[in-house]
Amino acid sequence: MAAKSLHIGFISTRLAGTDGVSLETAKWAHVLTELGHHCYYFAGESEWSAEQSYVVPEAHFTHPDVFALTQELFGDYIRLPQTSQHVQKLKEYLKGHLQRFVDRFKLDILIIENALAIPVHIPLGLAITEFIAETQIPAIAHHHDFAWERERFLISAANDYLRAAFPPVLPTLRHVVINSFAAHQLAMRTGERAVLIPNVMNFDDPPPPPDGYAADLRVELGVAADALLLLQPTRIVPRKQIERAIELTRRLDKPATLVITHESGDEGRDYADYLRRFADLLNTHVIFAADRFDYDRGKTADNRKIYSLADAYYAADLITYPSVIEGFGNAFLETIYFRRPILMRGYEIFEIDIKPKGFKVLTFQEFIAEATVKETQSLLNDPARITEIVEENYRIATQFYSFKVLRDQLTVLLNECMGT
Repeated sequence: MAAKSLHIGFISTRLAGTDGVSLETAKWAHVLTELGHHCYYFAGESEWSAEQSYVVPEAHFTHPDVFALTQELFGDYIRLPQTSQHVQKLKEYLKGHLQRFVDRFKLDILIIENALAIPVHIPLGLAITEFIAETQIPAIAHHHDFAWERERFLISAANDYLRAAFPPVLPTLRHVVINSFAAHQLAMRTGERAVLIPNVMNFDDPPPPPDGYAADLRVELGVAADALLLLQPTRIVPRKQIERAIELTRRLDKPATLVITHESGDEGRDYADYLRRFADLLNTHVIFAADRFDYDRGKTADNRKIYSLADAYYAADLITYPSVIEGFGNAFLETIYFRRPILMRGYEIFEIDIKPKGFKVLTFQEFIAEATVKETQSLLNDPARITEIVEENYRIATQFYSFKVLRDQLTVLLNECMGT
């Protein structure tokens, strides 16, 4: 481990819920705490304790002022003077809070979670960049997805901001990416070297078996007893291509229901409306159940059960993951962790970084052919084969994507950042 116990400050727009950035932050924090470090959190929303958190509502990408700025900065090439002034004012406000965050918790190093990669909060990215430049504090930028990977950021009146801070090039800042393609793009676009640290799960500590809490999950959600339960454990955003999962659900030779566990993301609700209409056209049973699932169990406002994501995976007969683009693929690792079969699109990062490890999954490209449907039906009718596949996948994941792998990589990275 690093030469001393460090005070580490995580910074993001949001550190709460079941989005990939929040989940990976929790995994890093878990490993860093086991290594003897102390972790603290700066965000517009934080699920961490008040004693560890510094919450600034204006740091959230959904804050009305921030959302309005993002609307003004993308989709057009012209930026109004008052927009620039608003960006600068909010940047200075956030930079002051960053200084107070560092001072309050006596931080030795910062870890920026995607706030210097995806430009959903440009003032925060600029504030972080200037703060690091002015203080020379050691920092790690943990990038999950970049602006150039998202079509909605291509037309922009913020290109100067993007070049300055998404991501920045600074002497005390180290870059971490989650796939090899991102490492190559970062080097080509900025000249910066990145450390490749993929997403992980705690494969050294298998999940406990179902305990009966979710025995009523199907009844509560309205899934028929004789129906297959297909699980789509992702946010509802267009790149997830959830219409392919709806189509598959309709084409299977048994009654089937598709359960979607997450809300829409930061790209609006039009896609969710489209999926509802699409499901109606196909006469397919789709349950939008984000209000019934969270990372941990709980209760809704009207005292109904909230099930964990683990409960969702255990209840599923098949995981659907038809994403056309993923930075890595948390849902893929979760599927392997909970030992479930998966049908997925062979997205680029999977084909380049993950598939060569030897995982056994059902895949398709572009569209779901009849052969893919038949292969899926054959697997679902063969429990012994499913068991063989999921156990082999778990063994491979333990070798390449465990907390032990992350622990070794973070130890080296912190030593490099702190000069030890």
